[in-house]
Amino acid sequence: MLTLLFICVLASGCCYAIPQDMSGKVIIFPAETNTAHVKVTPAVEKIFFSVTVCLRFFSDYKKELTLFSLATRSHFNDFLLTRRADGNYGLCIADKAVFFNGLPNGLNEWNSVCVTWDSGTGLSQFWVNGKPSAKKALQAGGSIAGTPSIILGQEQDTYGGGFNTNDAFYGHVTDVHMWDNVLSPAEIQNYMKCVISRPGNVVDWEYLEYTRHGYVIVERNQNTICP
Repeated sequence: MLTLLFICVLASGCCYAIPQDMSGKVIIFPAETNTAHVKVTPAVEKIFFSVTVCLRFFSDYKKELTLFSLATRSHFNDFLLTRRADGNYGLCIADKAVFFNGLPNGLNEWNSVCVTWDSGTGLSQFWVNGKPSAKKALQAGGSIAGTPSIILGQEQDTYGGGFNTNDAFYGHVTDVHMWDNVLSPAEIQNYMKCVISRPGNVVDWEYLEYTRHGYVIVERNQNTICP
């Protein structure tokens, strides 16, 4: 049994999750599919009244890309980050969306993205490569409740599934962190410079529990990410 389990882990990386330090590593989604994805196990399960998600992505594709998908049983798009085909960015919370225009969207280069949302004020904001967006209203007084299903590489149209090739992420992603609070502008600017003031307490790239499914590659990063 142990031998079979060991072979399973080596062959697919998807049998069960073991926390790993992903520092200096990237997850590569090298083809458009409706199967390839990474399922991330959050470190805490709670009701979220504020959230910050930060990540870096690299792609040369001018299509809609799903950057981060968090679903619950109540809402399949409970916290969804997208880069739209027109180069603008979108945030969905509890299936309601707002869009952010005029932010950097470099092709064939790394883009550092942070998104914040606070239920108390209802304000959400994108930061891309150090540039902040206007703050926009989204789900004031709301919350994200229920066991979260966090997926990289696909948008969830059902809880943990319902993937569509048209929404799939196509490229590289790294340094994914999620916090249960709104990071300060100084902390966000530090992240943009590859300085992690404090790792995410919900998702921590330096202690990431995840499973790979389908055509997904993890390797050491060979390209410069931060200036």
